[in-house]
Amino acid sequence: MRSIVDLPDSSAAARFEPGFGPRFVLTVDTEEEFDWDAPFERSGHGLDHVPRLRKFQQFCEGQGVVPIYLIDYPIATSPMAVEILRDAAAGGRAEIGIQLHPWVNPPHDEDVNNHNSFAGNLPAELERAKFRMLRERIASSFGVSPMIYRAGRYGLGPNTAALLREEGIAIDSSVRARFDYSAAGGVNYRNHPVRPYWVGEGHRLLELPLTTVFAGPLRRLGDWLYPALWRAPVLRGALARAGLLDRIPLTPEGVTAAEAIRGIDAALDEGLPLLVFSFHSPSLRPGHTPYVRDEDDLDRLYDWWREVLAHLRQRGVQPATVAGIMEAVEV
Repeated sequence: MRSIVDLPDSSAAARFEPGFGPRFVLTVDTEEEFDWDAPFERSGHGLDHVPRLRKFQQFCEGQGVVPIYLIDYPIATSPMAVEILRDAAAGGRAEIGIQLHPWVNPPHDEDVNNHNSFAGNLPAELERAKFRMLRERIASSFGVSPMIYRAGRYGLGPNTAALLREEGIAIDSSVRARFDYSAAGGVNYRNHPVRPYWVGEGHRLLELPLTTVFAGPLRRLGDWLYPALWRAPVLRGALARAGLLDRIPLTPEGVTAAEAIRGIDAALDEGLPLLVFSFHSPSLRPGHTPYVRDEDDLDRLYDWWREVLAHLRQRGVQPATVAGIMEAVEV
């Protein structure tokens, strides 16, 4: 049986009802603040940015977008996060999903290290126990039954698909297509599809890969040329600066609005039916991620979303929800 980390075959491609696409979803890795350059720790994290979720939710409502908050354990246990997001989720103005950061998620039965920061590397029973504790806490705190999952650090493993099916999860969005995390102990997703696809048999678990596209005149060669240059970052950078080949993930973190718009257009040229945007919630307060260091950076993040959402409207790309995706996908 194929694992969720294996490449799917061509028959696994998901199809949607006529007229569904193109669509997009806005996902938020809603998590604690921690030092991205330091070793992982069970404690010492912060939640100072959580009040900023209120402004972002209001922003999304003003833009007509239903954000998907993928919530980990420190957020699920934050009274402030619950106060801000519970009513929005109950009113259909936001959706709540699951994001597992194993190092801060009980039960704490593993050593804290880089290898174990990928939940899929844990023993199956421990991955299951952590997932269940998180899901139950989210359900009790937010009054919802989450239907979508993302492994923190995109850390899927050989047992994850069976776990998600057993627990009634309909959608996984952990595959970061065209990225490779194997050097750190994670999964190599360089050759995984960008299009949605079914994991395993029975059409019970839908994979929504985070959208990363190649742009530029050489983009048709990107799937083999970009990996071929993996050990030549200077050459990759030169190709990007020359506008010949650029790998563009759809995120405001490290990607300009102009680059993202190029990526959107490239994705639509490829005929992608669903674009998956993502960013980390600590970026909503300066100083907690490398991408937002001061209030000017934060203003630029909101401007990024304004420009990108305006371009999506101009191109006729409508927002989607988890519920809407599951209604439209052909089983």
